[in-house]
Amino acid sequence: MADSTHMLNFSAPRGFFTTFKSDCKETFFPDDPFHKFKDDKPLAKAKKTIQYFIPLFEWLPNYNLRLFRYDLLAGITITSLAIPQGISYAKLAELPPIIGLYSSFIPPFVYAIFGSSKHLAVGTVAANSLLIAQTIGDKASPKDDPTLYLHLVFTATFFTGIFQTALGFLRLGILVDFLSHSTITGFMGGTAIIICLQQLKGIFGLKHFTTHTDVVSVLRAVFSHRNEWKWESAVVGVIFLFFLQLTRYLRQKKPKLFWVSAMSPMVVVVIGCLFAYFVHAEKHGIAIVGDLKKGLNPPSIQYLNFDSRYLPATVQAGVVTGLIAMAEGIAIGRSFAIMRNEQTDGNKEMIAFGLMNIVGSFTSCYLTTGPFSKTAVNFNAGCRTAMSNVVMGVCMMLTLLFLAPLFSYTPLVALSAIIMSAMLGLINYEEMYHLFKVDKFDFVICMAAFLGVSFISMDVGIMLSVGIALLRALLYVARPATCKLGKVPNSSLYRDIEQYSGSTTIQGILILQLGSPIYFANCTYIRERILRYIQEEQGISDSKSDVIEHVLVDLSGVSSIDMTGIETFVELRRILDARGIKLAIVNPRIEVLEKMTLAKFTDAIGKESFYLSIEDAVRSCQFTLTSNKLFAESSNDQNVV
Repeated sequence: MADSTHMLNFSAPRGFFTTFKSDCKETFFPDDPFHKFKDDKPLAKAKKTIQYFIPLFEWLPNYNLRLFRYDLLAGITITSLAIPQGISYAKLAELPPIIGLYSSFIPPFVYAIFGSSKHLAVGTVAANSLLIAQTIGDKASPKDDPTLYLHLVFTATFFTGIFQTALGFLRLGILVDFLSHSTITGFMGGTAIIICLQQLKGIFGLKHFTTHTDVVSVLRAVFSHRNEWKWESAVVGVIFLFFLQLTRYLRQKKPKLFWVSAMSPMVVVVIGCLFAYFVHAEKHGIAIVGDLKKGLNPPSIQYLNFDSRYLPATVQAGVVTGLIAMAEGIAIGRSFAIMRNEQTDGNKEMIAFGLMNIVGSFTSCYLTTGPFSKTAVNFNAGCRTAMSNVVMGVCMMLTLLFLAPLFSYTPLVALSAIIMSAMLGLINYEEMYHLFKVDKFDFVICMAAFLGVSFISMDVGIMLSVGIALLRALLYVARPATCKLGKVPNSSLYRDIEQYSGSTTIQGILILQLGSPIYFANCTYIRERILRYIQEEQGISDSKSDVIEHVLVDLSGVSSIDMTGIETFVELRRILDARGIKLAIVNPRIEVLEKMTLAKFTDAIGKESFYLSIEDAVRSCQFTLTSNKLFAESSNDQNVV
C-alpha cells in the first residue's frame, strides 16, 4: 500500500504506571475536582479543598438575609409535610411514631453541612420503610419483640451509613448507575402498589394482617378478615383520601397553589386529631397513634446489635436500602438542580447520606434520604440553599419539645390516607408507556421490577430487574455494533450504508466499522461477522471486478482491546492473506494502538497498513488496485505478443 498523506502517530507506548494512573483517574475522578485549584498557593488550596469536602463552607460565607427569607418559608413548609410523613412512614416501617419525628430532626443538620444539593429536603421514604420492615421483620417480630426489632433497625441504618460513606470516599458512585432509570421507575411503581394495598389495613381498621408484601397475600388478608372491617374507619379514610387527591389535582392545574397540596397532609392530621379527640374515635373502631412523649432524640449508639444471629439480616437491609436510597436521592437532587442550571456531586451526596445515617443510627433515627415529594415542595417553596433543611430541623426540635403529645390523637386511618395519596403519585404510567414506545427492552426491565416487587418481593423484584439490565449490557458487549460504510456523494465522509442509503461502496474495497471495546467475549463474533461481510459482498456478483481485495477496519469507536482481541486480528489477517485480501486498520485509539505495538501486531501487519483516516486508506488502496490492474494488463499484452 502507498504511503498515507497523514501518518498515524506510532509513539513509544506509555509506561504501566502512567496508564494505570490515567485509568484510575478516569474511573474514580472523572470530574477532576481538584483541577481548578491545583496551581493555587498552599493556603488557598487548603481552603478550597475544605470547601470541596464540606460544601457548607462554600455557600455560608456568602449567605445573607435575602436568601434566608426564602429558606425560612421553604423550611416551615416542608416541616408541615415532614410531621405527618414522619409518623406515617414510621408506621409503615413498624416503628414507634416518634422515631419518624426523630428522623426529621438530626439528619437535616448533617446534610446541610455535607450535602451539595441546594434543593434536596431530607426525610424518610416509603419504599425503604417497607423494605426495612420486610427484611428485619423476618428476624425479629415488631409485635412480639419490639425492642429487639427497633435495635436491629438502628443497626441496619448504621450499616447503610457505613456503606454509603465508603462508596462516596472510594468514589464508587458508578455502582449506583447499575440501577437504571427503567429499574427505578418499575421499582417505585411496584412499591407504590403494594404500599397502597397495605394501607387497606388502616382504611378498614383491620387488627389482623399478613406479614407478606406481595399483592396476592395482601388482598387475601384483606378479604379473609371481612368480619373486622369497620365502616366508620372506611368512610373517614375515603373522605381524607378524596381531600388529599383534590389538593393534588388543584396543584397540577394551578402550580402556583403548590402550597395547598404541601399543607394538606398536615391539615388531615390536625382535623383527624380534633375529630378523634371530640368524638372519641377509639370507641367507634378508629384506632389512633397513641402516646407520643416530649423530648429530643435519646442516644441509641448503645443499642446497636452486632449479634451474629442477626448480622446477615441487618447487613442485607443496610446495603439494599442504602443503594436504593442513594439512587433515589442522587437522581432527585440532580433533576431539580438541572432546572436551575446547577450541578450536584454524586460522591458528595453519598458521603452526606452516609454520615447523616451514621449519626442518625446513634440518635434514634432510621434510614433517611431525599424523598421526591418533600424535595419538590422545597423547590417550589423557593428554597435557595441547604439552610431550608436547618430551618426544618429547628422546627422539628420545637415540635419534639412542645407539640409532640398533641399528635397522639392522630387516627391511623388518616396516616393510611396520607401514605396512599403519596404513593398514587409514584406510579408513573406515562413513563412506562414511553419506555414501551421507545425501547421494548427497557420496558421489559421496568416491568420485571414492577411485577417482581408487586407479586414476589421487593428485593427479588429489584434483583430480577438489575439482572435483566446486566444481561442486556453483556449482550451489547458480546454482540457489538458493526456496520459497513459507504462514501457520501460529493464529500469525504464515510457513513453506515443502511442509515445513509445514498452512500456508495468502493469497488474492491470493503470498509467496516466497529463500535465497542474488543474483548474475549466478542472476539469470535467480530471475526465471524467480518468474514460474513466479505462473503456477502462477494456473493452479490460473480464478476471478477467485484472481488474484494482490501478490508479496512475503522477502530475509532473501539476504546480498548485485550490480548484475545489482538490474537483475533492476527488470525483474521492469516485468513484474509490466504484469500489474497489485504487487511488495514484505520484510526486506532491510543490504548488500542499501544497494545497492538507491544504485542508486535503492528510489525506483523506492517505500519504501512495503519491509517489516520478512512479517506487516506481508500486512496492508498485505490492506488494499489490501479497499479495491480496496470501490471496485469501489461502482463497480458506481453503474453499476446
